[in-house]
Amino acid sequence: MSALSRRSFLSSSTGAVAATGLLTAMPAWARGAVSGTVARKGSDVLSGEHLTMSVADTLFTTGSRRGPGVAVNGTIPGPLVRLKEGQNLVVDLVNNSTHGTSIHWHGLLVPFLMDGVPGVSMAAVEPGETYRYEFPIRQSGTYWWHAHTLQEPLGHYGPLIIDPVEPEPHQYDRDYVVMLSDWSEMSPHEIMKKLKVADGYFNYNQTTWTDDYDMSGEDRRMWARMRMMPTDISDVSGATYTFLVNGHGPEDGLEYLFRPGERVRLRFINGSAMTYFNVRIPGTAMTVIQADGQNVQPVETDEFQIGVAETYDVIVEPTALAHAIVAESTDRSGMGVAMLTSRPGAKAPVPALRKPPLLTMADMGMGGMDHSAHGGGDTMGGDMSGEAAMAGGAMTMRDTSRLPETVKVGPGLDMVSANPVDRMDYPGLGLEDVGHRVLDYSQLVSHKPHAEVRQPTRLKTLHLTGNMHRYMWSFDGEKFSAVTEPIRFAYNERVRVKLVNDTMMAHPIHLHGHFFELVNGAAPDRQPKKHTLTVQPGSSAQFDLTADERGDWAFHCHLFYHMHNGMFQVVTVRPLAGGGAK
Repeated sequence: MSALSRRSFLSSSTGAVAATGLLTAMPAWARGAVSGTVARKGSDVLSGEHLTMSVADTLFTTGSRRGPGVAVNGTIPGPLVRLKEGQNLVVDLVNNSTHGTSIHWHGLLVPFLMDGVPGVSMAAVEPGETYRYEFPIRQSGTYWWHAHTLQEPLGHYGPLIIDPVEPEPHQYDRDYVVMLSDWSEMSPHEIMKKLKVADGYFNYNQTTWTDDYDMSGEDRRMWARMRMMPTDISDVSGATYTFLVNGHGPEDGLEYLFRPGERVRLRFINGSAMTYFNVRIPGTAMTVIQADGQNVQPVETDEFQIGVAETYDVIVEPTALAHAIVAESTDRSGMGVAMLTSRPGAKAPVPALRKPPLLTMADMGMGGMDHSAHGGGDTMGGDMSGEAAMAGGAMTMRDTSRLPETVKVGPGLDMVSANPVDRMDYPGLGLEDVGHRVLDYSQLVSHKPHAEVRQPTRLKTLHLTGNMHRYMWSFDGEKFSAVTEPIRFAYNERVRVKLVNDTMMAHPIHLHGHFFELVNGAAPDRQPKKHTLTVQPGSSAQFDLTADERGDWAFHCHLFYHMHNGMFQVVTVRPLAGGGAK
């Protein structure tokens, strides 16, 4: 498929949804007109070498909210797919819904034609059609699967666990999936339209004349001059979303049982469309043993932030009658809640939502310049060290002279990071001063040394760009519909990739079909392998990649509406078969 036809296909299946003219072409579920079966909450288990997964339009209810959903085998989330390393897998995807669909096997090493991305590796499976996936299972760990279409935020996703051939390095007595997600009774089309029409439409934490945010008057004037909001944390908030744990809302009372003295493995998967979560279990420590399906050296912590599409496995040893599992959205607008309990019905107190955090100068790309809005102490006057451009008392947030020629300067770019420092040791917005231990990327160390010890032979730099006010997102200033060439890697090439975030939002960047190694300060043969990397606002991050999976692979921000508004690219690894590296 040519580059042009790929773009056209993807655009036709995902883009331009804000256009009013498309409303009449929407499937029934997208118009909120679905009636009939209500999806069951939670996942059944599928295992074996030949599975059938059937997609259907449905209704979903949680709390007082009721709206459209898309179920797989009748549930939201869809079934837990439990496999064994080394087996072969055949999956028949049956589309009984009213819209095109697919399954992407998130984090799995699969042949690229089995990767499930309409417009890149396959055509969408149309209503009434059946598509067969077939590939060997080459790895173990915690992963998930999801549609790569507009069905994903409606419920078309589920957990995937692969048991290893070798014994697990850690002992535990119970093994639970904790799949976090967000769901809205508002259709994805309507959410997209509102994001395009009004900047900050879903932000109910905006600063006002009467708020009690700890900001000085000068800080407030500075943010106003920049036409930015220090509370612009999440594009879609808890005012619209209900945050789910295994499909259960906070009012459903989901419980995970244990016996006193047991070690419990919890596999956290963030299957949200748009929500970062801060996860904690008050009263007990968590020992992180796996990140994105790959074993890491154990790290004990009290809280961690999980980006969209990431997974973390932890072991806990609960001591109380019950503990609350709390997944608080990063903008503190809501939370997913479940109970880890020693008997049915026993409950622990659920902590209140914490005060919404505020963006800092580091989040605006002024890393290393201590102008934090936290505490209201520092202001913009004085210590700019000549790095931040000032013009007539107002900060120039779009100094394009800092950009390389590879970045296209146009209306899709409204901010340039002046000093985008690496923040691998940053725990996440709002977690800098919580008073207990918080995981960060610099603490992750691979459980075993890698076989790959080559140094990268070149550096590839990409800028994550956007225009908040127009809700445009892109790599290097070009949204996917305008890109004419893929990102090219030679087969088996070893390359270091540097991502520079020229926006004030965190982006979970996901590369299909590969693992890469975070450049996080660990020894080169112990850098943690991941498939998804959060690049903090106004910052940079690097990873090393061995391009050893041939084919065309999606590379994108996993925030659903960022991806569908342009922050998407194709990585191509050539040659497809045989030959040398060039």
